[in-house]
Amino acid sequence: MAGANTLTFTDSAWDTDVLNSELPVLVDFWAEWCGPCRMIGPTVDAFADEYTGKLKVGKLNVDDNGGSASRYNVRGIPTLLLFKEGKVVEQRVGAVSKADLVKMVEAHVA
Repeated sequence: MAGANTLTFTDSAWDTDVLNSELPVLVDFWAEWCGPCRMIGPTVDAFADEYTGKLKVGKLNVDDNGGSASRYNVRGIPTLLLFKEGKVVEQRVGAVSKADLVKMVEAHVA
């Protein structure tokens, strides 16, 4: 369920891949059984392609990686969190449009 430039995040590599990233990181918290998650999947993948080199974009399956979801109090999915310098700077819950994603990240990418 991921595009060529869409990363897969896990609890075990969370600090390295997300918190210690030099680039801002957009994380899509999702699950296989979640209809809205599948709806926005292609949008997230397209976003990863467009922002390559400016932003890391990836998905974290909450069924397989509940620790990170709990750590950030993710209660509903899809939840999109934008991290910059290890901190959450933006958050969206639900199936958002590509325009909403652009607004979410534009102020935080170089």
